[in-house]
Amino acid sequence: MHPGNPKFKLLAVGIMLVNAGSVALAQQNTLESIVVSADRQQTVLRDVPASISVVGGEDISNIRATHVNEDLARVPGTWVSRGNGQESLTAIRSPVLSGSGSCGAFQFSQDSIPLHAVGFCNVNEMFEANTEQAGAIEVIRGPGSVLYGANAIHGAINVLSNPISATGDSSIGYELGPHNYNRIRATTSDTSGANGYRASFNGTSDGGYKDYSGFDQQKLTLQHAYTADVFKITSSFNFTNINQATAGFITGHDAYKDENLKKVNPNIGSFRDAQSYRLSSRIDWQTDFAQISVTPYYRKTEMTFMQHFNPGTPIESNGQHSLGLMSMLTGKYQNLSWQTGVDMESTTGFVVETQLVPAVGTAAVVATVPVGKHYDYVVDARLVSPYAQLKYRLNQNNELTLGWRFQSVKYNYDNHMLDGRTKDNGVACSFGGCRFDRPAARSDEFNNASSQLGWIHDLNSANQLYANLSNAFRAPDTNELYRLQGTQNVAGFGSEKARSIEVGVRGSVDKFGYGIVAFHMRKTNVILQDSNRINISGAETLHRGVEINGSYRFTRSIALLVAMTDARHTYEGTVNPSTANLAGLDIKTAPRIMGSAQLQWKDANRSAELEWVHMGSYYMVETHDAKYPGHELLNFRYQVDLNTHWNYGLNVTNLLNTDYAERADYAFGVERYFVGEPRSLYLSVGYHF
Repeated sequence: MHPGNPKFKLLAVGIMLVNAGSVALAQQNTLESIVVSADRQQTVLRDVPASISVVGGEDISNIRATHVNEDLARVPGTWVSRGNGQESLTAIRSPVLSGSGSCGAFQFSQDSIPLHAVGFCNVNEMFEANTEQAGAIEVIRGPGSVLYGANAIHGAINVLSNPISATGDSSIGYELGPHNYNRIRATTSDTSGANGYRASFNGTSDGGYKDYSGFDQQKLTLQHAYTADVFKITSSFNFTNINQATAGFITGHDAYKDENLKKVNPNIGSFRDAQSYRLSSRIDWQTDFAQISVTPYYRKTEMTFMQHFNPGTPIESNGQHSLGLMSMLTGKYQNLSWQTGVDMESTTGFVVETQLVPAVGTAAVVATVPVGKHYDYVVDARLVSPYAQLKYRLNQNNELTLGWRFQSVKYNYDNHMLDGRTKDNGVACSFGGCRFDRPAARSDEFNNASSQLGWIHDLNSANQLYANLSNAFRAPDTNELYRLQGTQNVAGFGSEKARSIEVGVRGSVDKFGYGIVAFHMRKTNVILQDSNRINISGAETLHRGVEINGSYRFTRSIALLVAMTDARHTYEGTVNPSTANLAGLDIKTAPRIMGSAQLQWKDANRSAELEWVHMGSYYMVETHDAKYPGHELLNFRYQVDLNTHWNYGLNVTNLLNTDYAERADYAFGVERYFVGEPRSLYLSVGYHF
């Protein structure tokens, strides 16, 4: 291995850190790890025939992420691509999916309450979860559980709030970094008799690496638990707010390497203001024959932002409010255990899009993207989704799981403007008509069922095989159905569907822990947007690969963690007759190889981590005319506990000052990049009491 190779530097620094410390590093992602997301209740990983990774609370605390993609870099098969500020796009066993409705392929939740309603997703909705103060972040890769949500074709991310302390726990911390970055975090928790509480707050101010960019963000989580002899009520309230001055893509060949372009904001004045509120109470009680869980909740989101990526830079306002109920009945008889219940939700959402200034571009663009209101509609939706899961222990070493979910979602859409492709005053656009098409008021209903068959075989007490066969679906998003463009005045879409199989082995041997899984998933009736800006369905894509996670403990103080993915995501069959034949080609923004490794060291009062992040090359456009070469990053983290009260930390991101792109794209005939930030130093101080 050459000394200039980042992997060599990772090993060299690790050897320098060797110390005969007496404190063992925390264990996670073992067969005995407690997970919540698969079965919506606490379960050990060895009882789940699915691929689940957990980023634990200690890691979250030490990472001190400025963006959630730093937390999830250590999860195989997962890439949360960072946009500007707190914006993001997600990939879980998939390419990075973009465009309205694409986020419906993933389920984002906090404490198992979805952040958005079915049919009203937002690609950036991860900033509505309090990941900064989470007790854990769980990632389900693939449609592993019908209990968690049939809508999550590619996977799910569930943020678990920090648990309530039984003995008292309070702390406050302050962090500072480049471009006027400041963050404060505070939490307090205690239990007295039957009542326990936790209050957590964090506020961040960032001046932004790019010119005239930055954000202010606040998050609040309040929790209360009341525990009696046979029942428990756990209530939570979550609030988030973000006010962001947004910087868009820079353009040009390899622009992310150009020192004169890196900090340029081509979209000065662009912004994003968003708020979210969630209130829920989970009621659990035990009867003689079963455990019952009922969780009513209320959700509200509001957002206003400038579409800097469109030629007319229109202003969009959208929002939704929901009332929902999740219920579950759990029981066991001899070797058979079961879970069954129903999820119900009623949602009202709205979208208003208005262009204030003339579009910039060709005569055709200016004529077809008019000043005025483009969309103004409301959708009332109702969801009813019963589910059931059976687990049967065949013998000491084998267990079968059978799951089923039915989902009925109905949209009642009401257009508050003139129907059709005209300007908002009824005047037709030249050059063949206006870009925006508003369908007449209508109702749409989608009824789908998913199923899952799992098998777990214990090789011995520390190692097991598992297999999971499942089918999943997602109903079309309201944006895909009612936010039409071009000549399309009705979107007669069906639900996207997927068939998935995965086979894995996981466990530990002496100091070595491992997990290896191979997956194969075919999606049909995929909804895409073609080069004429028309939403189409009926496409087919194929997703297959291998995911590896492992750990090796050199001593009680030193460990190496690895997460790697080798996968391919391709178009299959006829994507769209009006476009080039893409069958067999890699989908854009779909790296084949990606992964990370962390060399960790800890003694009685100090800890350090050197992290290597690898992003493989990927195509920036479907026709493979442009390609991003990939990158390697090194990050370093160090923390010292001075005594039982005070601690301080140091984080250095992009240690080697590598030129890289957070995301590379291609549109309107040019390469586009979100620039990765250069070497950055963050300092923190905390007080625990």
